[in-house]
Amino acid sequence: MDAKKKELIDGLNEDLANEYAAVILYTNYAAVVSGLYRQILKPFFEEEIPDEQGHALYLAEKIKTLGGDPTTTPAPVKQTDDVKEMLVEGRKAEADTIERYKIRKEQAEELGLTELVIKLEDMIADETHHLEEFDRLLKDPSFS
Repeated sequence: MDAKKKELIDGLNEDLANEYAAVILYTNYAAVVSGLYRQILKPFFEEEIPDEQGHALYLAEKIKTLGGDPTTTPAPVKQTDDVKEMLVEGRKAEADTIERYKIRKEQAEELGLTELVIKLEDMIADETHHLEEFDRLLKDPSFS
């Protein structure tokens, strides 16, 4: 296998592990969030889960199509029951994902993988929307 293609597959597996972790993170946070923010944040976290699952499924299929083996191991997940920390961790996960996807998009462009480039752009847009929502939630004066 070409070295650039292997590097792309390895990166996509890192992305896949992080999408798995995002599903776990948001599932856990939806379950443990409490206090005054529960009514707002429980549905917010639950709404993130299907997007991350869809990204994971796409990445796993693309890795296999490219000749790799999709990972089944999630990246580490930080557990907390502190509401601000949940939002900060969620925001960090989204920001990190955007940066990884930008790198992956460049790799896919180099290999002429147009469909993957377009899909990564869509995924960057999704993750950017998630990031902006976290930023807005973190503007609550109680988190200052």
